[in-house]
Amino acid sequence: MGKLRLAMAQIDSVVGDLAGNTACIIRHIQEARSLGADVIVFPELAICGYPPEDLLHKPRFVEGNLHSLDSVIKASEGITVIVGYVDSHNGLHNSAAIIHNASLIDSYHKIFLPNYGVFDENRYFLPGNRCPVYTICGLRVGVNICEDIWFASGPSTAQSNKGAELIINISASPYHFGKRNQREKMLSDRARENRVYIAYTNMVGGQDELVFDGASNVFDYNGNLMLRGKQFQEDLLVLDLDIPALTRQGDMSTEIPDSIFVSASGLSEPKLPVENSDSVPLDADAEVYQALLLGTKDYINKNGFKKVVIGLSGGIDSSLVAAIATDALGADNVVGVIMPSRYSSAGSISDSLRLAENLGIKTLQIPIDPIFKSFLSTLSEVFAGTETDTTEENIQARIRGNLLMALSNKFHWLVLNTSNKSETAIGYSTLYGDMAGGFAIIKDVPKVLVYRLAHNRNKSAGFELIPHNVLTKPPSAELKPNQLDTDSLPPYELLDPILEAYVEQDKSIDQIVALGFEESIVKRVVKMVDRSEYKRRQAPPGIKITPKAFGRDRRLPITNRYNHVG
Repeated sequence: MGKLRLAMAQIDSVVGDLAGNTACIIRHIQEARSLGADVIVFPELAICGYPPEDLLHKPRFVEGNLHSLDSVIKASEGITVIVGYVDSHNGLHNSAAIIHNASLIDSYHKIFLPNYGVFDENRYFLPGNRCPVYTICGLRVGVNICEDIWFASGPSTAQSNKGAELIINISASPYHFGKRNQREKMLSDRARENRVYIAYTNMVGGQDELVFDGASNVFDYNGNLMLRGKQFQEDLLVLDLDIPALTRQGDMSTEIPDSIFVSASGLSEPKLPVENSDSVPLDADAEVYQALLLGTKDYINKNGFKKVVIGLSGGIDSSLVAAIATDALGADNVVGVIMPSRYSSAGSISDSLRLAENLGIKTLQIPIDPIFKSFLSTLSEVFAGTETDTTEENIQARIRGNLLMALSNKFHWLVLNTSNKSETAIGYSTLYGDMAGGFAIIKDVPKVLVYRLAHNRNKSAGFELIPHNVLTKPPSAELKPNQLDTDSLPPYELLDPILEAYVEQDKSIDQIVALGFEESIVKRVVKMVDRSEYKRRQAPPGIKITPKAFGRDRRLPITNRYNHVG
């Protein structure tokens, strides 16, 4: 039993920015010390950023991370600091440094190294083999890292069996919808099963395709949530823990194997009270929107861009991307380009202009028909005697892609791709055309969810920020007369659940048909998904928001003769 004031810093580390991350950590140490905290905790690999990937193969990077750790150690006078870093002693380890009073007391090495989905930790790290218990302010504390706490009989159980009253877990847990509920249930279960308090500090921020949602939290030994941090924002949580003697524990004076002393009980003088406002979780669609917002903002800013450019078609996808980009970067940093062709409806142009006016963004109008005529003329002799087909449609898409990339080159604007997950899955897109771009915000957002997010954005705006006509007109690429997406595809309300079953849940055709879908449609969709892998490999990176995203999560060979359809 005992008391301590715990600070938890969910920070937005930048991979490779050792100096910037270290300065951020030291600022938070100083703030926590000024608030009377006994302990401050930072996320997994906070010093070097997560995931560092093959930077870990560069000795200079690992050495720099150790030099940064030295700076953190020097800044720890009068406080205990727990921070994630890469330890290179006897191989590379994903580690938590336990620091007190300008001394490195110990390093805990992560035991369970995830090697599924977006994770490749076995590629870089060796697993740890110790589960120490630390005496901090008179309390017995177990420290472990991210995946370690997901196992019911893992390090948390071993540490609680050694008398730990508090488990501190440092984490970099990537977001997908439903993850927060899953994570909180697991933490509640772990606390209740082991009759131990759990303090979970998660990273926040965007890193390439990944978004970390923060939402750090503390659970008591009955599994009750005591405090939750902000979602998708940096936050410093400060909480006074008064942990009673727990009946599961034996004689607290008994010497525990692998028990390490860090600090004695603090002085008994009263501290000024701290106030925490518990963060109310966002609803499902608002959560996804905030993930896209943070992922966009961090990708643009961390990669040194100032402005973005978007091809506005008057459709739902480009409208949602423009809204997210404007919310993330400000209207002055977003440019919309309207590129009408002979097949563009008047409504597509007026809807794009209305959207741009509502968002307050600048627009450019560049008609593509003169360029299209030039292409057709140039190719007329070669194409003589052939029928017009998707070739001519794709030429238009590629003209638009070239124009956007030219603007990007000239003005250093990043092109934001507007393809959604449904289109990406079945290859309903044109290489070097509408697939062009530096970042694909809604790459992992199914079409039906695109509509929900647009409706929710209008609801939060209090008016039709995204014009009503955009939300209600049938989707069309407008690359030939009277074209509709349903000419080539099943309706999205039917397509999306088939894609979810096949792509995200790895269900077979028979299993999907058993869910009530027509066999011929399922086989058609599966064929489209399988033959489009080569396109997906050439698509720009985009934000992961589903449990299984293309790219980091789902990796299939392009050259592949396995026939799922039979």
